[in-house]
Amino acid sequence: MLSPRLHNFLDQQHSSYSTLTHDRTVTAHETASAAHVSRQLFAKTVMLKVDGTLAMMVMPAAYRVDLTRLSRALGGRIAELAEENEFKDAFPDCETGAMPPFGNLYGMPVFVDSRLAGQAEIAFNAGTHTDAVRMPYKEFERLAQPELLWLAHVM
Repeated sequence: MLSPRLHNFLDQQHSSYSTLTHDRTVTAHETASAAHVSRQLFAKTVMLKVDGTLAMMVMPAAYRVDLTRLSRALGGRIAELAEENEFKDAFPDCETGAMPPFGNLYGMPVFVDSRLAGQAEIAFNAGTHTDAVRMPYKEFERLAQPELLWLAHVM
């Protein structure tokens, strides 16, 4: 089941997407595998604090965020990983760690690794550890309006 906020938003925007149900997973790698999606196409959401304010970094599951590079890309702003207890209440309609990459639905900025922008489509968590959404990348970009950055590196 999609997060109600995400489901309503996608429907109101007449978005083109499909849902994928999979076995319960926790990590982006596990989810990509369970959903039969390449780790290059599966977009994981990493929660950050940028100058103390929550933000989302969205990148291929095969990569990890480089906080030094992110800080430079943001003009020297302080970027650090957010602790679970700092963000879990920001997503009341989602299981912790399964939030979709739509910060605009939760009042926070979204940064996306530009390698995702080169993909025809992406998949991502839909608010639970058993559901994902697959959609054209351009549709995601239209809806989430992320800031494109080149940040992550191979794990």
